[in-house]
Amino acid sequence: MTPALTANIAFQSPAFRRFQVVRVLGILGLQMQAVAVGWQVYDLTNRPLDLGMVGLVQFIPAMLLWPLTGAVVDRFDRRIIVMATLLGYAITAGLLATFATVGVTSVWPIYGTLLLLAVARSFSAPAHQALLPQLVPREHFPNAVTWSSSLFQLSAIAGPAIGGAVYAITGGARGVYLVAMVLVLAAAAVLTTVRPREAALSRERPSWSQVFEGVRYIRDRPIILGAISLDLFAVLLGGAVALLPIFAKDILAVGPAGLGILRAAPAVGAAAMAIRLAFRPIRGGAGVKLFTSVAVFGLATLAFGASTSFWVSVAALVLVGASDEMSVVIRQTIVQIATPDDKRGRVSAVNFLFIGVSNEIGELESGVTAHWLGARRAVLLGGCGTLLVVAVASWLSPKLRRVDRLEDV
Repeated sequence: MTPALTANIAFQSPAFRRFQVVRVLGILGLQMQAVAVGWQVYDLTNRPLDLGMVGLVQFIPAMLLWPLTGAVVDRFDRRIIVMATLLGYAITAGLLATFATVGVTSVWPIYGTLLLLAVARSFSAPAHQALLPQLVPREHFPNAVTWSSSLFQLSAIAGPAIGGAVYAITGGARGVYLVAMVLVLAAAAVLTTVRPREAALSRERPSWSQVFEGVRYIRDRPIILGAISLDLFAVLLGGAVALLPIFAKDILAVGPAGLGILRAAPAVGAAAMAIRLAFRPIRGGAGVKLFTSVAVFGLATLAFGASTSFWVSVAALVLVGASDEMSVVIRQTIVQIATPDDKRGRVSAVNFLFIGVSNEIGELESGVTAHWLGARRAVLLGGCGTLLVVAVASWLSPKLRRVDRLEDV
């Protein structure tokens, strides 16, 4: 088999191809919406703390619902769960469009809608992760993870850029929310054509022991626990995305269109890295590469925080995305390959909780720190914190550091 065919082998599955169309359409809509929400909230209040609240309200459902979401995903048809969450996304986009039309002057209706959106996401993320292994043979799964991540990042490039442009052209968030709603509904329509193979779903009677099985499974496997924990603390401290509206408006003075470019920049780097990994997959030294990529993430965050040039800032964010993508592919492959089918929902729910902590609580941490110290100092402090996390995690997780081939985890 030629290298090109090997690199694209996951696409031999029709179910995988169609599911990626679903994901691309859905992610485009959500990324466009995220740009509009960030700019609208900061435009209403001009307070960094309110941007942090955007992260907090989206984390609360993940924190409260993760025991339920994992158990549900392991007991019921994952495709139907994804369908329900897409319809939930469409409803919340419609609500945001309504608020933009009537001209709300308070951020609380927006926060309330984001809370509903986060409930849908709490079920969507573990369902997506658990469904992916049902779309391709096991031996093609690392390639499927790489391409799935690559298409996610390509969508994340286009979504913020389109969202920022639509916001600037229409002079408000309403048009962005309406386009996002149409895209999500289109994703739901395509999902009806996806036919995954049957999964070995859990048939155990619901119990608290079953609900917390995902926690125990991760706790008893140091490599999985180390990989998830490294991502948790690094992104928790090093995330700068929540503060991009401040950089776009007050520091770099580039407006909504510039914010769209800044939001898309990490995805550009991530997509480039994902495509490279598809054609040149990780053959060895996976553990060392994981720690190295997170260290580069911290250094690039420092470069972004120190920059006063728009294009230098964009370049730093591209590097942030590329390094983060390397760590994401390694972590996701480790978690999914090392988890049996009937536990994937519960393990994925715990994984999503960790990701939610790092992303949404990371946004809150960035907002609070920026409120106290200013946006630039907050980002610089976060970059230093990420480097410290890498040093400590490398010492505490020798088994993860020694991982060689991902297929042998």
